[in-house]
Amino acid sequence: MKLEVTESSGMASLAWNSRLESFLDLVRSRRATRHFQPEPVPQHLLDAVLEAARWAPSGFNLQPTHFVVVTNAAVKAKLYPACMKQRQVMEAGATVVFTGDRHVVDNHFERVLQQDRAAGAINSAYEQLLRRAVPLSFNRGPLGIGWLWKALVGKMVQRFIPIPSIQAIHKDYWLAKQVCLSAMVFMLAAEAAGLATCPMEGFGEYQVRQALGIPSSQTVVLVVAVGYADNSAAKKTRLPLDGLVHRDHW
Repeated sequence: MKLEVTESSGMASLAWNSRLESFLDLVRSRRATRHFQPEPVPQHLLDAVLEAARWAPSGFNLQPTHFVVVTNAAVKAKLYPACMKQRQVMEAGATVVFTGDRHVVDNHFERVLQQDRAAGAINSAYEQLLRRAVPLSFNRGPLGIGWLWKALVGKMVQRFIPIPSIQAIHKDYWLAKQVCLSAMVFMLAAEAAGLATCPMEGFGEYQVRQALGIPSSQTVVLVVAVGYADNSAAKKTRLPLDGLVHRDHW
């Protein structure tokens, strides 16, 4: 089955297969929902959406994302002021706080390598590459100041050869990217399950930690309310691809 989709901006019509057509409909229907019904989200449904988020892409397959799921009314009441008193925290059936583990190499690296070896996902050559690259990228050195020489060397070297950002220098930035990949998968899976979501950046990280007992080793990246929408007629728009897509050069 094919569907001809013509962009209103005048772009040439494109032929989509049915699978992509369904996904495009899903993406377009997802929106930030500000008002929720008081109905709770069944745990099995919420767990299925979290399972989808677990399979999001992850740099070095380290999987630093953690999910703090809040459904208890008393705990919501603690989280509510930490999130600038945004009403969706209290209204939604659940609120999920997405965090990134700053000690993920110590906590996950060997476990991930063991799993990948057992599954045949990596060979010995790639494992050795990871064993060199991951400590080099993340290790901050004695007294936590090893990042400094990496920052200086990186600045000089990148003028001559392309190098990626070094996580020891930009750990919070790296964690934010990893966690947001999981959060986006979570929100799309929730939409597919008939649930609405609202991603929130308006929160005090320290206050969220205090409310939920989140350790300082975790970076709080995003808070997402999830439940059943009370404003199904809400609309959203996006800018057209014209002006956003740059082909072969800017």
